[in-house]
Amino acid sequence: MLCRFSAFLFAAVAATFFIHSALAVEAKVTHQVYLEITTNNTIIGRIEIGLFGEVVPGTVANFRALVIRKGPNGNELDFGYKGSKFHRVIKNFMIQGGDLTRFFFQRQKSLYGGIFADENFELNHDQPGLLSMANSGKDTNGSQFFVTTAPASWLNRKHVVFGKVLNGMSVVHAIEGIPTGMMNKPLFDVIISDCGDLQESKEAPLQAAVTAT
Repeated sequence: MLCRFSAFLFAAVAATFFIHSALAVEAKVTHQVYLEITTNNTIIGRIEIGLFGEVVPGTVANFRALVIRKGPNGNELDFGYKGSKFHRVIKNFMIQGGDLTRFFFQRQKSLYGGIFADENFELNHDQPGLLSMANSGKDTNGSQFFVTTAPASWLNRKHVVFGKVLNGMSVVHAIEGIPTGMMNKPLFDVIISDCGDLQESKEAPLQAAVTAT
């Protein structure tokens, strides 16, 4: 009887492992961008990010447009991430930035003129360094984003993962370690002093393993 139970338990564990493995997908990095971070008038480093344009093309197009301040037709945008701040930091969870509004009652900005729908939830928040859209509820994406500093499974199917840090997690953790005050706001400014596209300088294809729902 014990042998039969052990065999059953082994089969169950093996099946669980197989299912999990089958759900693991290779999210191809289609674009690479960087965020240069400055605090106290000192550049602390760059965060280099790979974007998953095949999984969530619309979300990636929005983020990249705000990084390079250009629309899909090459038209200049009058807003973007350069000069914006990381305004919310929660240790062992995430750092959040990309608020392009000056007042809380202003409409969110995006490539699409305002808020836009959740594209899909194919990728999970299962590791540090994932780039995901911040929102205030279903289908309220705009310009705000966050980078995880730990797995955050409770965000699955609520926030859209669309990229991953390729280099610069030390910079992410440096931001994570900054003292905060009310509403988890850093006590001194954490500014995206420069940002841009790395695709032309890094042609090699990259892949990053993430877990699908």
